[in-house]
Amino acid sequence: MYPFLRLFYQLFLARRMPPLRPTDTHISHHLCWPWDIDLWMELNNGRTLTLFDMGRIPMAQRVGLISLLRRKRWGLTIAGSVVRYRRRVRMFDRIEMRTRTIGWDNRFVYIEQIMMVRGTVTSQAVFRSAVTDPDGIVAPDRLLAELAPDHPPITLPDWVQSWITAEAERPWPPELGA
Repeated sequence: MYPFLRLFYQLFLARRMPPLRPTDTHISHHLCWPWDIDLWMELNNGRTLTLFDMGRIPMAQRVGLISLLRRKRWGLTIAGSVVRYRRRVRMFDRIEMRTRTIGWDNRFVYIEQIMMVRGTVTSQAVFRSAVTDPDGIVAPDRLLAELAPDHPPITLPDWVQSWITAEAERPWPPELGA
């Protein structure tokens, strides 16, 4: 089940924090509960992705995106992700999560999230996100014009550009195999 109570708690905390600019870092804290672990007694990889929601959605609230989405009747979606898992997160570990927008291209906004336990990075994810309206994807330039019109342009890091290129070469729909 989706952890709505955790999300509402994080949104409550975020409401009490100062607003952020679109590329500022939102820092949140979480606990790895018994229902978050897998058979190997560590944070389940699927739950890791769900916990990343607990950083992205409050960050969106702090930058003013949630209220803009409501006002414009726009939606928000994830169009891709890439994750590196490097260290185990064990039951009852306290997690610090850092969430920030690292840039955008002509269609998508790219968000980096980092989980840490006791100062050590355990995982890093980059999410390709999109704002949508009834006509499809809202161009990030249009989104930024509404959200932060004076925000300077940002160049995506080379490693993100390489991921974008690799994704463009990946066949879609996937070959189903025999």
